Amino acid sequence: MNDEFASGGKAHWIKGAIKHPGALHRQLHVPAGEKIPAKKLAKAAHSDNPTLRRRAALAKTLKSMH
Repeated sequence: MNDEFASGGKAHWIKGAIKHPGALHRQLHVPAGEKIPAKKLAKAAHSDNPTLRRRAALAKTLKSMH
């Protein structure tokens, strides 16, 4: 195994990217454990609030990963 991945390098970038787990759910008033509707996520991605925009963009990115 590559040492970089074993020490938490590029393989675990998501762990460092999510500073406030559940914050997007709270901002969009969606209960934790429920999926955020695509329409709400799209609206959040075009918000005037830069923090909400970034969280929505990250959520879209993570949604495409399996």
